[in-house]
Amino acid sequence: MTWIFGYGSLIWDPSFAYRDARPACLHGWRRRFWQGSPDHRGIPTAPGRVVTLVEDEAAACWGIAFNISGSDTNRIFDALDARESGGYVRMSVDIEFADDTCIRATTYLALPDNDNFLGPASTSQIAAQIRECAGRSGHNVDYVLRLASALRDFDVFDEEVHGLEACLKALIDGQ
Repeated sequence: MTWIFGYGSLIWDPSFAYRDARPACLHGWRRRFWQGSPDHRGIPTAPGRVVTLVEDEAAACWGIAFNISGSDTNRIFDALDARESGGYVRMSVDIEFADDTCIRATTYLALPDNDNFLGPASTSQIAAQIRECAGRSGHNVDYVLRLASALRDFDVFDEEVHGLEACLKALIDGQ
């Protein structure tokens, strides 16, 4: 069985066929809007911000694990490699389902040494950047709002995502 762990846009837009999709937790990692997106949610001169994972021993990141078919595995990974270009690399991780079952899965993360890594900033700085950015996959604000909604759909509160969502809504309402 091959599993893919999604913690960002894959949650609401996997863009591939799968046999099963289940909420799962990745321990020791935290979701952060520290990766620049010069293509999907921004442009090279004004990159948007999308999530990556940052190691944090005390953290847990909830996402969705997708079980894919053996015959489709190479095609799916080829498409994901193209989609997750711009600094993301494949990594094998151990994830845990709500029933305490642990499995090995593949995820994509952007390491700090990639050219598009933006690193930390305050919530208000990140929100201001996201508010101004758009790319071929749409406006960067939509990315944040869809991620926040998708996490809410399976009863997950993520301080980073939902805090940024609130900040963006305040910025937009206060125009």
